[in-house]
Amino acid sequence: MKMVFRNPGISFRIRTNCSHIFSACKNLSSFSNTPSSELYKKSFAFECKVNSIQENTSRIQGVKNEVDDVCCILESGTWGPAIENALSSLNEKPQPGLVIGVLRKLKDVNLAINYFRWTERKTDQAHCPEAYNSLLMVMARNKKFDCLEQVLGEMSVAGFGLSNNACIELVVSCVRSQKLREAFDIIQTMRKFKFRPAFSAYTTLIGALSAVFESDLMLTLFHQMQELGYEVSVHLFTTLIRVFSKEGRVDAALSLLDEMKSNSFEADVVLYNVCIDCFGKVGKVDMAWKFFHEMKAQGLVPDDVTFTSMIGVLCKANRLQEAVELFELMEQDRKVPCAYAYNTMIMGYGSAGKFDEAYSLLERQKAKGSIPSVISYNCILTCLGKKGKVQEALRVFEEMKKDAVPNLPTYNILVEMLCKEGNLEDAWRIRDAMKEAGLYPNVSTVNIMIDRLCKAQKLDEAISIFEGMDHKVCCPNEVTFCSLIDGLGKHGRVNDAYRLYEKMLDSDKIPNAVVYTSLIRNFFKCGRKEDGHKIYKEMLRRGCTPDLMLLNTYMDCVFKAGEIEKGRALFEEIKARGFVPDVRSYSILIHCLVKAGFAHETYQLFHAMKEQGCVLDTRAYNTVIDGFCKSGKVNKAYQLLEEMKSKGHQPTVVTYGSVVDGLAKIDRLDEAYMLFEEAKAQGIELNLVIYSSLIDGFGKVGRIDEAYLILEELMQKGLTPNVYTWNCLLDALVKAEEVDEALVCFKSMKELNCVPNHITYSILINGLCRTRKFNKAFVFWQEMEKQQLKPNTITYTTMISGLAKAGNVEEAHGLFQRFKANGGIPDSACYNAIIEGLSNANRAMDAYKLFEETRRKGCNIHTKTCIVLLDALHKAECLEQAAIVGAVLKETAKSQHASKYW
Repeated sequence: MKMVFRNPGISFRIRTNCSHIFSACKNLSSFSNTPSSELYKKSFAFECKVNSIQENTSRIQGVKNEVDDVCCILESGTWGPAIENALSSLNEKPQPGLVIGVLRKLKDVNLAINYFRWTERKTDQAHCPEAYNSLLMVMARNKKFDCLEQVLGEMSVAGFGLSNNACIELVVSCVRSQKLREAFDIIQTMRKFKFRPAFSAYTTLIGALSAVFESDLMLTLFHQMQELGYEVSVHLFTTLIRVFSKEGRVDAALSLLDEMKSNSFEADVVLYNVCIDCFGKVGKVDMAWKFFHEMKAQGLVPDDVTFTSMIGVLCKANRLQEAVELFELMEQDRKVPCAYAYNTMIMGYGSAGKFDEAYSLLERQKAKGSIPSVISYNCILTCLGKKGKVQEALRVFEEMKKDAVPNLPTYNILVEMLCKEGNLEDAWRIRDAMKEAGLYPNVSTVNIMIDRLCKAQKLDEAISIFEGMDHKVCCPNEVTFCSLIDGLGKHGRVNDAYRLYEKMLDSDKIPNAVVYTSLIRNFFKCGRKEDGHKIYKEMLRRGCTPDLMLLNTYMDCVFKAGEIEKGRALFEEIKARGFVPDVRSYSILIHCLVKAGFAHETYQLFHAMKEQGCVLDTRAYNTVIDGFCKSGKVNKAYQLLEEMKSKGHQPTVVTYGSVVDGLAKIDRLDEAYMLFEEAKAQGIELNLVIYSSLIDGFGKVGRIDEAYLILEELMQKGLTPNVYTWNCLLDALVKAEEVDEALVCFKSMKELNCVPNHITYSILINGLCRTRKFNKAFVFWQEMEKQQLKPNTITYTTMISGLAKAGNVEEAHGLFQRFKANGGIPDSACYNAIIEGLSNANRAMDAYKLFEETRRKGCNIHTKTCIVLLDALHKAECLEQAAIVGAVLKETAKSQHASKYW
């Protein structure tokens, strides 16, 4: 009654009706046989009741008016002395009914709390339970819980109960705004102060958490419900089991099933269907089968969902024959076929490439009196698209029009496969057909077309579609921008990509980490590392938090740009941002440090990766193995290769190439060759790198014949030796002093259109000089200059020394001066060669000047060089300079010959 009387309209009607009743009673009294005194007593009692109702209604109306007046004052401005004075003048000591009424009407939580505390001070009394619960309802409506713990604490101390309505509303308000963690914390706060959260609060939150797969929070709430004595249902168990099994946490799901059975709950068809579907989808097919058979053993009849789920699970696991047998069983048991089961089976046939069977099943479905739906046809079209059978798909599309009207997904499937194939003309035709059918391309259609065109490198067409979008009908979303930005960037059009990014910002679309990852990667790829760094800073400035993929990509780009310390810092930043570096993070770090010459750090990083529990994939194994090989830990690399095989990861040509190269470099050539043969036996297509490693290894130890055999084998395999391969063989021949053979190889190299580089010429010049064929060496030097190849310090030193020894001191000295003029920095060997050459040519003072320059540069002067120069200075009667050279020679104390001259 109290709630009814709060409505003045209702109160008025009650008063009116009561008056009519009273009048009627008075009128009836004249016709009644009842004595007048008795009738009077009854009418008087009734009139008293009516008066009491009228007085109560008037009092409630007065309270309502006072509530309105208080709310009007509270909402008139900011809380302060003026508001407090106005409230005091209205009512010095507000009664509980007034306080509750005001709290129920207020919308602002801060006003409610201020008023709540003010009335507490004014009355000098604690509030009643209903006032506290009303305040909690205001917090729930505002979704502001800063004072929740304090209010609940006061209620707990006062011994007040928490109403079910307040508890439910607090949780539901958070659930509605998707603040599920906050809702969970609210329930925990209630329990902290010994309140009993409402049953509905628990079930509502568990249901919301199931949608976002927060299984651990769900389980905590579930156990709390059991502790509080709430009776949990099969439905609640089903909800938890579904989430745990979908997450792949099979043990936890089975544990819940056992708990349910131990509590004497009987599983229903719905629970079994959930178990079959979820366990099957995470790859536990045998367990799904177990549930299917157990269900029948319990006397439950599998329904259409059961059969369809089990068929879908079997198809996904490539157990097509079992799926077919189960489908046949279902078809026999049902007069009316399950259309969804047909769709699933057709999709299963299509995924397995059995299109004839898929068509046959479609015809069978028609014969059963069930017209195939558009879903069935879309299943077949999807499978044909995956297999690249575009023309077949177009034929099916024409056929389907007899049975089903194509929908938007149908057209999207066709547009995607046509764009993927690069058949734009037919794609436009399908798009036009879509419009004729009254279906206009939605943003998904546009996104498909743009994405496929970008991947087909038809960027201008993709831009044309983007610019032709009618934003009133179909507005580009984040995916549209992302696809086009990435497509433009990957093909070097980074400026266009950045302009599109700016357009994205202008259209109030918020770029995500994927967009920024694309921009950073593509700027670095184009050699514009500064712009890449700017993009990262801009992302942070705009409040976009980088994810692990972005940080990994950025670190990879930074390392490849040669910024080693910056790359190391980014690896630490990954951890600082709360991410756990994954196997890709470590692989990037190890690979780039190895390339930068820090291979010795591989073991430490590998150990850290293992400690962290990273599961190595093939790429990670290859990276670590390469690092071990380059740091000289070949045995460790060999062990890791065996571990890789035992873990079920098939070694690739990169894996074998790293270990073969590592073994060859430390002269363990027989082991390297055995591994090479093992790779061939495994059917691995060997590349030029692995052949070149063996040629280099055999060549360095003088096993030239075997190096030649490897070269012949690689050419028989259809591989063409590159300049590195030829250089390995030429170096081996020169070291074996088979220079003439090296010249023959050099000729073969050029005949096979392999262009020599500066290393090739350096090897030949060195070999010719060692065999004192200085003039021939100089011919190669001139040829090298014609090819505009820049000699290195070793080549210069070899040629200068050769010319000097051949008596061509003028050319040697000129070459030496040219070397320095071109920015070259001569080493000790170069200085010693030219000093000896000038000394032997009786140019003692020129040689002495270079002797002084050599000492100033801190280069070592050989004993032999000092002796040759000393002889030349004595002959030229440059005794002062000879004394200095002699002193240097004596200080070194390396030659008795020097003492004799002293």
